[in-house]
Amino acid sequence: MFTSPGKSLMSPACLAEGDSRTGRQRSGCVGAIQTMRKVWLAVVVLLIHFTELRGSMGLDRRCLSKPTCTECLRSLGCAWCKQKDFLAQGEPDERRCDREEALRKRHCSDGQVLNPQPAIRSRAEEPMGSGVQLEPQNLHLKLRVGMPQSFEVRFRRAEVYPIDLYYLMDLSFSMKDDLKNIRNLGREVATAMKNITSAVRIGFGSFVDKVVEPYVSTVEAKLANPCNEGYKSPCQPAFSFKHVLKLTEDVEEFERKVSKQSISSNLDNPESGFDAIMQVAVCQDDIGWGNATRILVYTSDDTFHLAGDGKLAGIYQPNDGKCHLNSNGLYNKDTVYDYPSVGHLSQVISANNIRLIFAVTDQHIQNYEALSEMIPQSVVGLLEDDSSNVVQLISEACNNLSSSILLEHRDVPPGLGVSYSSHCGDDRLAQGQDRGECRDVRTNQQVNFTVTVTSSSCLSKTESFIIKVQGINEELRVTVETLCDCDCQDSEEQSSQCHGNGTFHCGICSCDSGHTGQRCECETQPDKDTSLALETLCSPAQTNSTGTPLCSGHGSCVCGQCICWDQHRGQHCQCDDISCNRHNNMICGGNGRCDCGNCECFHNYTGPACECSTLTDQCQTSNDGICSHRGQCECNECHCHPGFFGSHCTKPLAPCDTYRACVACMLHESAINMCHLPCGSAKPIRINGTQSFTCQDDTVRFNVELIINTGDIFVYYTDTPRGIDPWIINMGKAVVGIVLLGVIMIIIYRLMLEVSYQRECRRFLKDKENTCWEDTQNPLFQEAKTTFTHPMHVLEPDADCATSTFGK
Repeated sequence: MFTSPGKSLMSPACLAEGDSRTGRQRSGCVGAIQTMRKVWLAVVVLLIHFTELRGSMGLDRRCLSKPTCTECLRSLGCAWCKQKDFLAQGEPDERRCDREEALRKRHCSDGQVLNPQPAIRSRAEEPMGSGVQLEPQNLHLKLRVGMPQSFEVRFRRAEVYPIDLYYLMDLSFSMKDDLKNIRNLGREVATAMKNITSAVRIGFGSFVDKVVEPYVSTVEAKLANPCNEGYKSPCQPAFSFKHVLKLTEDVEEFERKVSKQSISSNLDNPESGFDAIMQVAVCQDDIGWGNATRILVYTSDDTFHLAGDGKLAGIYQPNDGKCHLNSNGLYNKDTVYDYPSVGHLSQVISANNIRLIFAVTDQHIQNYEALSEMIPQSVVGLLEDDSSNVVQLISEACNNLSSSILLEHRDVPPGLGVSYSSHCGDDRLAQGQDRGECRDVRTNQQVNFTVTVTSSSCLSKTESFIIKVQGINEELRVTVETLCDCDCQDSEEQSSQCHGNGTFHCGICSCDSGHTGQRCECETQPDKDTSLALETLCSPAQTNSTGTPLCSGHGSCVCGQCICWDQHRGQHCQCDDISCNRHNNMICGGNGRCDCGNCECFHNYTGPACECSTLTDQCQTSNDGICSHRGQCECNECHCHPGFFGSHCTKPLAPCDTYRACVACMLHESAINMCHLPCGSAKPIRINGTQSFTCQDDTVRFNVELIINTGDIFVYYTDTPRGIDPWIINMGKAVVGIVLLGVIMIIIYRLMLEVSYQRECRRFLKDKENTCWEDTQNPLFQEAKTTFTHPMHVLEPDADCATSTFGK
């Protein structure tokens, strides 16, 4: 507003130019510079003031409308000031709740701000390496709502950590070849496990199917011997699950027990493997599970029954997940409870820290791979038809399970969220996981996890949950309490802060009977609801309703009178000087004064936000013309009539399309009297001579001009361009045709001549190759010779050197 194009008020050009001007001009340039400096200084001061105002007002929305210390501390980032005389007169108790830095800026002294911080407390742990793989194992968290708290969890797999391996085998008839190889399994498994750990215990159990039709034949003879009649080896009666050998270090005992096992048979293909897995998992004492890595090896050559299959035999009661083994190790409730569901089985296996290895044949491996995806810490291995590779399979599966570390939580109370960041070594870091996960972890390699716990609401009491590694019986117990209550320790009865009519606690008055108000300064009326009566006085009569805020929401009701906050005023704090309409982000557009929510505009301005100027100087186009007579001046801006545009409505919209019909009409003299319809108010004028036209095509040529002073539109047109004589066109076409024909004939002749030349050249070259030339002496040819004799050397006529002849 104070600069010219390409020239700044602070530039040397301005000052240099000022040297050459008069003193008055130089003074104007310097004055403009000073004015700009003042404007910028004012802007900076306003910004600083507004920032301080926000800080002093505690405008953090999360801390608003919190009238008590407890409600305040349950809001993220909020603190409470319990200091006496902290509030100004009329300020509500809600103003004690704000961000801690805002409270301190408002002079709440040290020791008076209640802002408990989250904390973590743990007891001393045994050092890793003395049998402890997971640490810490006990933590106590103190949380604030919405404030995440993180802690580290470390895990290192012990090198000599014991392993309990239970071998669960399908003894249906199709597994008869496998049983022979299993009888020598114990020693081989123990030897293979030595590569993983030095302490191994091994147990054995088997399964077939529920002893009820249609799974097993209930014919008396078949119950005793369910195998085929041609089978000569021992065949034992069918059973759902039988626990044969408790976990033991005695390999020879394992081999003796297994060698006594015989095959059995059932009617359908699926087996009762789920019943067996459930009993192995829940019968802790019978199986003998100890404080070790628990591995269950499940071998079968067929599929499994699921929950709901029991209905075929009239079994409707869901599996109860309890141990039902009799003194002989048989599952004796197989005809009472249905098969377990996959979800139930997965939960029980995980809760009992069991790692499951499915050793199955190729025919059904896809079914077990799908099952393994739903059961944590389980793997699937391909079993040979005769189980000859079972030892190798177990060894590989154990290595795979041992190298995978999965850290997860259980029994997390509602209102708490848990997430993980995994530090697996080699700069591998995964953040924001639902569980901690590290792969390819070696023995004695430490992996770290950062666990983050967040509380979204207050807990009614101290709660706890478990964090553990899948398949490991060690666990971290985390107890959590939320810091949602205030421990002020400043209760003062009959306090002067409450006018002697109440108890002052945590900065708030609790009034005695007969008194009310923020400071217990009002007496109650025995015959009416005093609080309601006082509140009625603080609400406008015409808007007095349950939903109407007291003092318009901008003040405190003290004994029936409104004490307004900040810049609000009026009987009910209904007025302020900043809530008026804005224009260009300025109150009242900078062209008026805000008074109780309404703009009082300065001279020459009007509108709800004083955004409209009543002047017309920006609309003037001539001495007496407004908007070129083609528009209306509103708020000192031209609003053009339809068909015109521009800052002063000086430009017709699409003039060529608008007035083409008008010119076409004027060119037809027979219809010239009807041209007032397409031409409207435009005035067509015929002109002669040659000139350029803005609008022209094959039929019309014209220009459109708007006279700014009068608003008149003139259309200047000329006659339609005359066409070319058709006889000339036809003659031109004939000449062009003859010329083209001649050119074509010359090209054809030249091509034929070139072909002939090529043919003659090839014939000459061929004749030249076929010509034979003989190398013979021409009889007519005599060589030129010169003979001479040396007079001093005359020899015999027949001497060799008598004559010398040189041919040339």
